[in-house]
Amino acid sequence: PAVDQDGNIFFTDIPNNRIHKWSVNGKLSIFAENTEGANGLYFDKEGNLLACLGGGAKLVSIDPQGRKTVLADKYEGKSFNSPNDLWIAPDGGVYFTDPRYGSRDNLPQDGEHVYYLFPDRKKIIRVISDMVRPNGVIGTPDGKTLYVADHGAGKTWSFKINPDGTLTDKKLFVEMGSDGMTLDRDGNVYLTGKVVTIHDPTGKLTGTIEV
Repeated sequence: PAVDQDGNIFFTDIPNNRIHKWSVNGKLSIFAENTEGANGLYFDKEGNLLACLGGGAKLVSIDPQGRKTVLADKYEGKSFNSPNDLWIAPDGGVYFTDPRYGSRDNLPQDGEHVYYLFPDRKKIIRVISDMVRPNGVIGTPDGKTLYVADHGAGKTWSFKINPDGTLTDKKLFVEMGSDGMTLDRDGNVYLTGKVVTIHDPTGKLTGTIEV
């Protein structure tokens, strides 16, 4: 899910190819249909909703009127696998994961990796290439730390974000993978599995949300 500046919550229904809007007045509506398997969402500072289209193998920006702009659909001339989740850094750069669930025959890319789209939204680099199946991703508001869940390996890692968008100082954060993930204002990390687990910035488990 992603929240706009007014507090409305947007979330995807992947099998039905829809993005729903749950408004602050409690009303549920459909924001977009035929979304090509839209999955992870995140709002940029201009109020556009960026979405990973797993079925469409691309990253798009959707303006408030629902108009789509493709931001990324290839790396080194080859299509992505199935873009899954994303986070927008304070400078406007975009980190997104590109796993493949289901059949992994004939993957367009040579593995399942993490990419960075520069703030000018023209250049893309691969920033992580040693994960089994990366999924959830979230960064700190100061733009200094990125958390990435390797769902395939059952681990979540932290990285230092460098000024040029590259990542260094890889550290094991917790022995658990995650689908979508988020942070609260105190820097606690929320991971999603059979329950939602809450971890402080050192990785210590401090609570769970049963679902």
